[in-house]
Parts: sequence; structure tokens; C-alpha cells
Amino acid sequence: MDTIFAVSSGAPPAAIAVVRISGTRAFATVQQLAGHVPAPRHAAVRTLRDADGEALDQALVLCFPGPRSATGEDLAELHLHGGRAVVRAVEAVLGRMAGLRAAEAGEFTRRALLNGRLDLSEAEGLGDLLMAETEAQRRAAIRTAGGAVRRYAEDWTVRVLGIAARIEAELDHGDEEDVAGADPLPELRLVAAALAQEISAVAARPPVERLRDGLRIVLGGPPNAGKSTLFNALAEREAAIVSPIAGTTRDRIEVPVVREGIAWLLVDTAGLADDTDDPIEAIGVARARDALAEADLLLWLGDDPPPEHGCAIWIHARADAPGRGPARAEQLSLSVAEGRGVDALWQRLAQRAATLLPPPDLVVLNERQRGLFVAAAEALARASALDDALLFAEELRTARRSLDAVTGRAGVEDVLDALFGKFCIGK
Repeated sequence: MDTIFAVSSGAPPAAIAVVRISGTRAFATVQQLAGHVPAPRHAAVRTLRDADGEALDQALVLCFPGPRSATGEDLAELHLHGGRAVVRAVEAVLGRMAGLRAAEAGEFTRRALLNGRLDLSEAEGLGDLLMAETEAQRRAAIRTAGGAVRRYAEDWTVRVLGIAARIEAELDHGDEEDVAGADPLPELRLVAAALAQEISAVAARPPVERLRDGLRIVLGGPPNAGKSTLFNALAEREAAIVSPIAGTTRDRIEVPVVREGIAWLLVDTAGLADDTDDPIEAIGVARARDALAEADLLLWLGDDPPPEHGCAIWIHARADAPGRGPARAEQLSLSVAEGRGVDALWQRLAQRAATLLPPPDLVVLNERQRGLFVAAAEALARASALDDALLFAEELRTARRSLDAVTGRAGVEDVLDALFGKFCIGK
């Protein structure tokens, strides 16, 4: 396997630029550049030179022998002065060395995964940590990167194996006199059912995507209801065109917003006209209906009650308009023109968010992890309903395969490229 290198700190210029080198030739590369390899895990100042002996930089050099390194391989770090010219010069020298090449996105973390330094769930947590913008995102990501999801999967795997060991013993030796006794299957079915419920309860928690991608707030209602005006007020910028002409908004407009530590995705939609001869407007209406179905929170600006939705806030918009009339008891009165009601709306949104976002002290799952845990729970639930020991044992194997896939022990090749493609080069 090639030895790889990349800048693993921020892009220059900076005070320091850390160039990471990982692979079998890492220490030979340090020897070639610095003339002497420092003792493991001891920082040493070295003058780095190219093949002609010309000085490149005076750097701090550290070496971490594998497997006790970040990647599980021999790994070296060159802490350079962070000017662009210095970094370019060192990278150019490394690129000309035999057996070395520039790292691909996420390749250091991929090697850590393949060498057992972290599992797939921890790698996913690290990816979320790199992208975290809010405190809640950071806390959830660092918990996953620290192995919280792995510990769930490992604990449940051990318990599934315990059930499997007992049923396999019954299948293999149940007819022998020294082990003959009461049929263990009824008891094991109860144990499997309880474990299925436990896994299902964890999988049913609010997903991490709501923290990472933001709660989706969709503004819906008939044409000219004031959706785009409110959308701009919530976004605090002119993100959508506002016009008294009905049907101005033809397509969905999305704007991410972070407010008081909560990530939101605001979605403005076309007015829900009942009938239209305009094919473009019809497409916009269809997309608006799709957006309403996908909303975590629906802000309904129509005078009629909102459509059926799990979490809707009925808004009496344009409350300052002449002849508008009073709001109903269940409506939130709002006038963007007068600056009235927007803060109250944000307060109500924050209250609703508390029920939609994962609690800060609990482990949360991403879509892949949640699907696998659900699959494991379903296999255990099926097992708990079976009277046939052979079929019971097979469902346990299905559950174990799903749990193994959470941590990357089985069936994960199809997710690796997508995962590590989001990482920066130095990771």
C-alpha cells in the first residue's frame, strides 16, 4: 500500500501547517528529509532539506510507530511554518519521492478504519464533528466519534450471541442425556422480544439529521398569503422576491439559518392554487405539496385551517392589512411590516424544536445506523414469535449481521466512498 501525505491542518497561510505522512515509508521519508528520525512520540526540531541538500524549512517532527498511531500505520507529522511557499515546497519534494503520493479525501481516516483504530460509526461521528456548526451538533458528533454507538452495537451483539449459544447448544446436543432438560426456547423467545423492544426504543429517538441538517420549516398557504415576506423576515435577508402579484414564487427556496444554537432550514413554497392553466405554476404547486409533506414544522399562512400535519403552527399573517380582521384563538397574529409577532414565532418554534430534536444527553443515530438497528430489532421480534428452534437461530444470525454492519464488521463497502468523500484531504 502506498505511503500517503497531505496537509492535515487548515489551509495556508497560517502560523503552523501540519503535514501528515502515513504508511510503510513514513519514517524513511523523515530520514530522507531530516537526516535523523526522532524517538517515537518525542517532538524534535529538524531542518528539512530536499534531495540537493537545500533547506526547505526548520520544522517540528514527530513519529508515531504503528499500530499505535492515528491510522494504525507508521505515521509522521511535519509541523512547518505555515506559509504557502513553504508548504508547496515540502509537498513538491514529497511528491517526487518513490512510493509516496498525495492522499485522497478521507484516506487517513479510511486507513484508521481498515486497521481497526476506529469503527464505521466512529468514522461517521468524526465526519459530523468536522461539519458541526452548533454546540448541539458538536456534542452529538463527539459522543458518536467517541464510540457511543459502537458500545450499543457491541452490547447488543454480546446479548444476541448469548441467546444464540443457548439455542445452538440445544440444537446440537439437546438429545444427549447429560444435557437433556427443559426446552429453553420459550424463555429465549421472551429474552429476544425484550431485546427487540430495547433496540427499537433507541432507534425511535429523533434522528441526528435534524441536528446536522437543520429542522425543516416549510411556509405554506394560498397565493399572496405573505409567505415570502415572512420567509425573508425569518431569514433576516431578502432571500425571496416579494410582490403583490399572485404566483410570484414558482419554486421552493431554501435558506439555512442558525438561531440560538439550533440549525433550521427555511423553505418558501409556491402558493397552493386549486386550479391553474399555467404548467409552470402547476409544477410549483406540486413541489409545494411535496415540501409540506417533508416538513418537520409547517407554518401555515392560510385563512382556512392548516392541512393535516404532525407539527403545524397556524399564522394570521398580514395582521396590519386593512379589513384583515382579528386572529382566531388558535392562530398566531403576525405583522412583518410592523415588526410584530416574529419574535413570538421564533419562541414557539424553539418550544416545538425541544420535542423534535434529540435530547442533549442521549446517543443519537444517523439514517444508516437507525436502519440497521431497526432491522436487528425486527429480526429479534420475528424470532420471538417462532416455535421452530432452527428458524429462531437463523433470525438471530440476521440480527447479528445487522449489528455487525453498524460498526463496519460486515457489509459496509458501499458506504465507505460516500462517507470519506465528505472528509477533507488531510483527514
